[in-house]
Amino acid sequence: MLSYPDIDPVAISLGPFQIHWYGLMYVVGFVAAWFLGRRRAARIGLTHDDIGDLIFYAALGVVLGGRLGYALFYGLDQWLADPLWIVRIWDGGMSFHGGLVGVLLAAWWFARRKRLAFFTLTDFVAPLVPIGLGAGRIGNFINHELPGRVTELPWGMPFPGMGPEPRHPSSLYEAALEGAVLFAVLWFVSATPRRRGLVSGLFLTLYGGFRFLVEFVRLPDAHIGYLAFGWVTMGMLLTLPMIAAGLALIAWSRQQPVDARV
Repeated sequence: MLSYPDIDPVAISLGPFQIHWYGLMYVVGFVAAWFLGRRRAARIGLTHDDIGDLIFYAALGVVLGGRLGYALFYGLDQWLADPLWIVRIWDGGMSFHGGLVGVLLAAWWFARRKRLAFFTLTDFVAPLVPIGLGAGRIGNFINHELPGRVTELPWGMPFPGMGPEPRHPSSLYEAALEGAVLFAVLWFVSATPRRRGLVSGLFLTLYGGFRFLVEFVRLPDAHIGYLAFGWVTMGMLLTLPMIAAGLALIAWSRQQPVDARV
């Protein structure tokens, strides 16, 4: 059994002003996407300035969509009881699925503005996302969020405020799968000529599959619990459409021309 690291969720505190590690993880994700996007910008006819604009609009989509999605799917009662809660993002509570919808809307608008095929742009964006996903899960871990189920595995650890039983560090599982593994696969595939839509389909399918698997060892939100059979969670239900859409997109991409702009 391992000990849970004693890390203060507040990274910097200057009087009443506090910077949380959770918020810094979002900065890491956006900076990484900006840096990697600039490296490949010319391949789809974008400038470095265009990448800055794209990251800005995507950031708005992530924050607004992620927070609103969490409020609707997981925290509606809390939002109704405390309307200002929705702006306290530093307290945690972001939905990947809501953030994904926000980013897709931003990408659709940006693609129209730059006269790019939508899936050419999403294929470009998809490999830029996993580093932010992995960093966000590390932020969850530092914030004492996403506790796992009780386990006897040697890397289990007692979760703060949940008793002495060792639990799966489910947020670290997600950081490894949704962050490191997903980035490695998408970056490799997108570095070679491939059919339009393939990278986007892989993103949806792999993220959905990884998230679905981790849900088996991650505790559901206490106020929602299991939805059916003692193991089906809200995360699983929200992930299934992603997997279906990803597989459909991969199949559709087989009929598309090879996009040599890598």
